[in-house]
Amino acid sequence: MPIASEVDLAEVFFNEEDLPYEEEILRNAYSVKHWMRYVEHKRNAPRLIINTVFERALKELPGSYKLWYNYLKTLRKQVKGKCITDPEYEEANNAFERALVFMHKMPRIWMDYCAFMTSQCKITRTRQVFDRALRALPITQHHRIWPLYLEFLKRFDIPETAVRVWRRYLKLCPEDAEEYVEFLQSIGHLDEAAQQLASIVDNENFVSKHGKSNHQLWNELCELISKNPDKVRSLNVDGIIRGGLRRYTDQLGHLWNSLAGYYVRSGLFDRARDIYEEAIQTVTTVRDFSQVFDAYAQFEELSLSKVMEALERNTNPTEDDEIDVELRMARFECLMERRLLLLNSVLLRQNPHNVAEWHKRVELYEGKPHEIINTYTEAVHTVQPKLAVGKLYTLWVAFAKFYETNKQLTDARIVFEKAVQVDYLKVDELASVWCEWAEMEIRQEQYEQALKIMQRATAMPKRKVAYHDDTETVQMRVYKSLKLWSMYADLEESFGTFKTCKQVYDRIIDLKICTPQIIINYGMFLEEHNYFEEAFKAYEKGIALFKWPNVYDIWNTYLTKFLHRYGGQKLERARDLFEQCLDGCPPELTKNLYLLYAKLEEQHGLARHAMAVYERATTAVKEEEMYAMFNLYIKKAAEIYGIPRTRQIYEKAIEVLPEADSRKMCVLFAEMETKLGEIDRARAIYAHCSQMCDPRVTAEFWQTWKEFEIRHGNEDTMREMLRIKRSIQATYNTQINMMSAALINAAVTAGEPPKDAMRALEVKAAETTARAIAAVGASGGNIMFVRGETQGGTAKDDRVVNPDEIDIDDDDEEEDEEEEEDGENAQPGEGAGDDEDISKKVPIERQSIPAKVFGSLRRETEEESNGMNE
Repeated sequence: MPIASEVDLAEVFFNEEDLPYEEEILRNAYSVKHWMRYVEHKRNAPRLIINTVFERALKELPGSYKLWYNYLKTLRKQVKGKCITDPEYEEANNAFERALVFMHKMPRIWMDYCAFMTSQCKITRTRQVFDRALRALPITQHHRIWPLYLEFLKRFDIPETAVRVWRRYLKLCPEDAEEYVEFLQSIGHLDEAAQQLASIVDNENFVSKHGKSNHQLWNELCELISKNPDKVRSLNVDGIIRGGLRRYTDQLGHLWNSLAGYYVRSGLFDRARDIYEEAIQTVTTVRDFSQVFDAYAQFEELSLSKVMEALERNTNPTEDDEIDVELRMARFECLMERRLLLLNSVLLRQNPHNVAEWHKRVELYEGKPHEIINTYTEAVHTVQPKLAVGKLYTLWVAFAKFYETNKQLTDARIVFEKAVQVDYLKVDELASVWCEWAEMEIRQEQYEQALKIMQRATAMPKRKVAYHDDTETVQMRVYKSLKLWSMYADLEESFGTFKTCKQVYDRIIDLKICTPQIIINYGMFLEEHNYFEEAFKAYEKGIALFKWPNVYDIWNTYLTKFLHRYGGQKLERARDLFEQCLDGCPPELTKNLYLLYAKLEEQHGLARHAMAVYERATTAVKEEEMYAMFNLYIKKAAEIYGIPRTRQIYEKAIEVLPEADSRKMCVLFAEMETKLGEIDRARAIYAHCSQMCDPRVTAEFWQTWKEFEIRHGNEDTMREMLRIKRSIQATYNTQINMMSAALINAAVTAGEPPKDAMRALEVKAAETTARAIAAVGASGGNIMFVRGETQGGTAKDDRVVNPDEIDIDDDDEEEDEEEEEDGENAQPGEGAGDDEDISKKVPIERQSIPAKVFGSLRRETEEESNGMNE
């Protein structure tokens, strides 16, 4: 539209408010700031007026970026919301073209122009504008144009143009190839997408913007080419996937399935079946095998179902159709039957030296002898001894037993002959092979052959070698195998002679490979043939070889057998053996030996010797067994010497035993004294024991003492017991308070808040004391006594006693006064010490002394008195 001249515009639009701005423009026609003020003043004016102002300004300042930018922005606002066929769009386009004459190096103008053209849906003209922008701007500014260009391509369905533009873009930004692949997949150009994805995968320097690894890109490529065989024709699918198989060994199952799926979709079913077979024969992991096998089984099942459906639809099936169905059915069944065997093959490919898997493979071939033989042969040739997982010799033994089961003994012996020549990792494996060979001969009742085999196995090598020297072969070291010699000895005992068997045992001892059980077996063997002294010598050889505690079984057997053989005939020799045995014996093993020693002395020796053994045993055994041993010692002493002689033992036990056991022993000691009528002794023992009895912990002891005082004591003794109890309670409370204070101080030092532990202990102690006082003060504060069993007689009078009366020892003074009066009133010839008169006046109760007090001495006294009477 032609622009009106300034004179005409001035006549039409000029008003009083514009006069200052017009004057400034006349004075400063080349000032952008004054023109922008004028534009701001006219921003709400009609479109023609504001555009006229911009045109006047640009006529004066055609190179002003600010004026052009604001003018173009104003034009875009003016056409916003209007139909794209409106003439104002073309006016704006012309303005952009005129601006680019001066602003062709400004990327913002090009961007706005491209975006504006894109909104007008003029595809060819927009593409040309984008191309002109890319040609006009330097390459460093292209990154601002390309996003708009790509957005334009995605917005409109122009695949051919888009492909060509994307190729140009990738020359500048090859890192965006993934977006190009996605775009190609979206428009259906899969062949081009596959080619581009293949180039990405081959480029080792490519870094995915989406964080995908090269492996993930490989999977995408394989999935793309395998699922679209009819569209992807420019790539060698087989070669690409097999390249991935060599490169990515951790995803073999997925890649094999992709390759097979490619041939399935291509209609090449036989080729797909070959691929599946190749896959299950080459994969090395259970996961890959499971993926391939499941896909293979699904393929065969689907193929079978399709053929059967076609056969059902066919009204006139031919014989070939039925044969095809049967063939596919047999193929599917065979595949399912082979699953376990194929899985076993996978595990063996994973580790061909796994012995257990070879055994499982043999089990899978059950009922197929030829396959079993081939499997065993392959196993023993494949498994290397130093790499074997499991025991290699079991393969050889199982191989030989297979021939033995099938009555092929010659072949079994050949297998064993080869087995003993294998360089096993451990000597025990070779020894096991020799033993299995001998056992096979025994099962076949070839006893002489079995002995020859063991003799051959235990033969000395030409030069002496160390058993644990790993640099030597196991064949050189097997002669020292205890397993071999043990079986050899058993065979000689069963099928050999006494001389040969004795030689075998002597040889074992000479080689210093025997165990305590071997020594015991040797001794029992000699005893069975009545060579008792030889057996004792064998025991002594074993004792010389071993140390405690391993020698315990030998000593125990030796001493038991010796006592059973000789009894008390060789007493001094037996004592020497016991002394030698007990010298150095650990405490945990001495108890049975001391009891055996004491039994010998009781039965065949002297009583004092037996007591000496028991006394030694009380301090030699473990601390846990000392209490039981003291009880046994006391029992034996009471039987032999009588109960009074046990007092010394009780005293020693109380001193030696731990505190808990010492309390028990004190109670037993006090009960013994009570039975003997020694009440004061018993009370003293209770008082002594109370020093280690906290009333809060050992309430049972204090109850026992209380019952004792009720039965045998009086008010004074009960008060004394309660006084001792309070004293002990106070002592323990003091100790606990000191410990609590120390703990609180330690907690405060460590920065912990002090806990009121002392107050809690004091409260608990007060409660305990209150309970004790309450127990004493029951029944109105009086302690009710039962007449003691050992206190005879009756009370002289039944006076009423004040329970609250204070005892000030008036009884003693009254007794003294009574004695003086008796002395004054006594007649001549009468004395206070006259036993006969006292016995007549006061009835004295007599009690017989228990027989246990005298022990064996009472029996001896009775026998002497009977002899004298005779």
